[in-house]
Amino acid sequence: MGRGRKVLARPLVIAVLVVAVGGVGFGLYWFQPWKLWQDETVEEALPGAVENSAPPAAAPSPKSSEQPSATGPQTLASGELISHEHATSGTVKLVRLADGSHIMRLENLDTSNGLDLRVWLTDAPVKEGKAGWRVFDDGKYVSLGKLKGNKGSQNYAMPREVDPSSYNSVSIWCDRFDVSFGAAELARV
Repeated sequence: MGRGRKVLARPLVIAVLVVAVGGVGFGLYWFQPWKLWQDETVEEALPGAVENSAPPAAAPSPKSSEQPSATGPQTLASGELISHEHATSGTVKLVRLADGSHIMRLENLDTSNGLDLRVWLTDAPVKEGKAGWRVFDDGKYVSLGKLKGNKGSQNYAMPREVDPSSYNSVSIWCDRFDVSFGAAELARV
């Protein structure tokens, strides 16, 4: 009778081990915890920014009705990132370039690295604490692409068909777990 239990126990132990190893493998793939300790810094210049080597243009005389034309990038809106799921800081700027196109610029970004992080332009209000973690996919949003790096300054082109005035916030969004790492309310300049 004792021998029958040993014969049954061995396949059961093997099955449990196979399931455990498979579960650990799946968990590592799904969560990729090592990314929390790996930083990726991206430093991009603002497109079309003019170096400060030329002398400043003369101001128009008060009698002149002509205003100088803006040839460089113009900040239309900006905001400071607040933390949600992960500690996040930096500045977000909505910038119109000289050619009329728009970019979303993250400056001095500092957040955790993570899985499937995206930069979203949204119409959701920015709420502090856990109340703000999951609100950005409730309304209208546009994904501007994968987060290039969890640290640094970077640019994200906005599709021409997107009206930037229809959106009032930006989120660093984890698409895998549907949660905001951090967000900023955009204030018009």
